[in-house]
Amino acid sequence: MNTLFAPYNLSGISLANRVVMAPMTRTRTTDNTPNELTALYYAQRASAGLIITEGMPISDEGRGYLYTPGLYTDEQTQAWRKVTAAVHEKGGKIFAQLWHVGRMSHVSIQPGNAAPVSSGTVPATNTTVYAWTETGEAGPVAPSVPRALTTEEVQRVTMDFVSSALRAMEAGFDGVELMAANGFLFDQFLSSELNQRTDEYGGSLANRQRFLLETVDALAAAIGGEKVGVRFSPFGRLYDLGPYADEAEAWMSVAAELNVRELAYVHLNYQPTITAADVPAGFGAKFRKAYQGTLIAAGGFNREIADAELEKGELDLVAFGTAYIANPDLVERMKHGWPLAESDRSTFYGVIGAKGYTDYPRYEREAA
Repeated sequence: MNTLFAPYNLSGISLANRVVMAPMTRTRTTDNTPNELTALYYAQRASAGLIITEGMPISDEGRGYLYTPGLYTDEQTQAWRKVTAAVHEKGGKIFAQLWHVGRMSHVSIQPGNAAPVSSGTVPATNTTVYAWTETGEAGPVAPSVPRALTTEEVQRVTMDFVSSALRAMEAGFDGVELMAANGFLFDQFLSSELNQRTDEYGGSLANRQRFLLETVDALAAAIGGEKVGVRFSPFGRLYDLGPYADEAEAWMSVAAELNVRELAYVHLNYQPTITAADVPAGFGAKFRKAYQGTLIAAGGFNREIADAELEKGELDLVAFGTAYIANPDLVERMKHGWPLAESDRSTFYGVIGAKGYTDYPRYEREAA
């Protein structure tokens, strides 16, 4: 019987259970480099079968939010080594999520105050990024109007991902996850509404998914496909990502293309609490039929729902996000039926220090 607490073989990586700590941006590093609290934060949660880190910008260009630790300098690489060592010492496994936000950025945090880059020039509206305000303070600002990457620059961004993945291996990560969800750069290329390109990266569905597939293949060639996962948010509407004509076809095509590649996993992110779009009925089963490798899902799960979905066979692993903020021992709490602590939403982002980050205690039965 497949349950949350059964072990799992992830492309040769032995996971103690099927619980995944989902990637969550926390904006906790003043110099974009992980620190001792970062290492403690992840080590506290190492009983998860797999930890996926917060999104790591692969370059200064790929950054859309202040205080997010990257993975593109020697200093960052060495600092992440301390994080992976702390997790491994606790018996955990950890993948690095590699991230380029595309148009979801602001000139104040771009190199030389340049425009952010995207598939085209359509700005994101009715949303914000965390950058420098007009008064010079950190805060929410509207994303800047992007410019379209040239054909050569698209290929250069792919190599930026490869460079970051090689650094992840040097830093001791067990693998990497390509962030292709939540309206960021790869979504901007997949969308026929945002991507009006006339080169080989625009137009047909095959062209619009070319950037994604070339990057996946380049990562697999560099570090091994068994160490590469990909995260999607099908029908997601975050950050002004709207519907497009062949959206359902696009996801089935992506699933089929990835099915012929021997990857670590595909990770689907459903966010019904923060997006108005509904996932079409039966989509999960159709995606599973098209993609038969390891499949992770995140979004609104508790133990009961997770076990039910695992038993159906449509998922192999289940990711938990917000619950992990206040419950570093989430696996143990779910396994024993202990109550879950509530997170303080005011400390989710932008707070420097331990408060709301590493100061949540493990459950103590004696005090219950």
